[in-house]
Amino acid sequence: MKKVLLGLLVFSLSFTAMADDRFEYANKQYGEGKYDEAIQAYEDILVSDMESAELYFNLGNAYYKNGSLVDAIINYERALLLKPQDADIKYNLDLAYSQTADKIDVVENFVVAKWVKSLRNKSTSDGWAYYGLIFFLLVLVGLSAFIYSNSAVVKKIGFYLGIVFVLLMGLSFTFSYYQKEHLLVREHAIVISPSLTVKSSPDTNGTELFILHEGIKVKLLTTLGDWCEIEIADGNTGWILLEAITII
Repeated sequence: MKKVLLGLLVFSLSFTAMADDRFEYANKQYGEGKYDEAIQAYEDILVSDMESAELYFNLGNAYYKNGSLVDAIINYERALLLKPQDADIKYNLDLAYSQTADKIDVVENFVVAKWVKSLRNKSTSDGWAYYGLIFFLLVLVGLSAFIYSNSAVVKKIGFYLGIVFVLLMGLSFTFSYYQKEHLLVREHAIVISPSLTVKSSPDTNGTELFILHEGIKVKLLTTLGDWCEIEIADGNTGWILLEAITII
C-alpha cells in the first residue's frame, strides 16, 4: 500500500541538541502546517553545525510540503548518506524523484556488485566498525580455543572459525572505511537549474550534448575552474557549470 511518509522522525542528536528549544519549535511549526517557519528553524539548526539523518529528513519533508521538490531531494539525499539503511528516507526520496521532469534509464550494476552495495548500505560507518570489533573479539576466542584447548576437534573448530571471523572482520572494516569516505568525499550533486544544457567541453561554445532539468542527480567526475564534468545514471557524460548544481 502506497503512502507518503511525511511525518516527523524523532531526533537522535546529542543531549544538548535535544534540549534546544529550536527542535521543539521547528517540529511544532511543521505540525501546524507553517512550513516556511519550520524550514527556517531546521536550517538554523544546520548552521549551528548540528546534523543528523532525522534532521535532514524532516527538513526534506518540510520542503516537499512547501512545494520545493529540488530542496526536498537534496535533503533526502543528505539524510540517506547518514542513514543508508532507512526505508522511510528511501521511500520519500523515490517519491520525490518520480516527480522530476527527466526520466533516465539507470545502468544496472552486475548482480554481485549490486548485492555488495546493498549489503554495505545495511549499516553506517560506525555500525560496520562496531561489527568489526565484535568479529575481532571472536577471532581472539577462536585463537584461544586453537592454542589452549587439549581437544583436537576444538582446535580444528577454533582454527576454521578464526579464519571465518578474520574475513568477516576485514569485510566489516572495509565497509566502515567506504561509508566514512562516502560521507567525507561527496561525489554526487543535484541539478538546481530549471533547465541545463550539458556541453562536450568546459566551454560555453562547446557542443550541446543533452539537456537536464532540476532535481536530477549527477556524479561529479572532474572539476576545471567553474566547470565540472558529470555523469548521469545512464552513463552519459558532459560538462556543466558548477553554479547549476548543489553538492549533496
